[in-house]
Amino acid sequence: MPDRLDIAWIMLIGLALATILVPPLVVSRPLFANALLLTFAALKGRRIVLDFLDLRSAPALWRGLVSAWVIIVVLFAWLASAIVALI
Repeated sequence: MPDRLDIAWIMLIGLALATILVPPLVVSRPLFANALLLTFAALKGRRIVLDFLDLRSAPALWRGLVSAWVIIVVLFAWLASAIVALI
């Protein structure tokens, strides 16, 4: 039976493949495409933080702070891409 890191590794590969395959499918909707790709990035970042940096066993405060940091970075990236797309 695969352990947690194997599952995380498989999930990261799947998300990386989705990141490559999605843009041609949603080329007509750039804001949606950016949101989808940045969602993939947030999922990958959270999985890396929890499993490979071993914050899953850390106190809830640290997990929350680092997860919030990942989400804030992704939101700022999406906001920047939305501003560029609307200009």
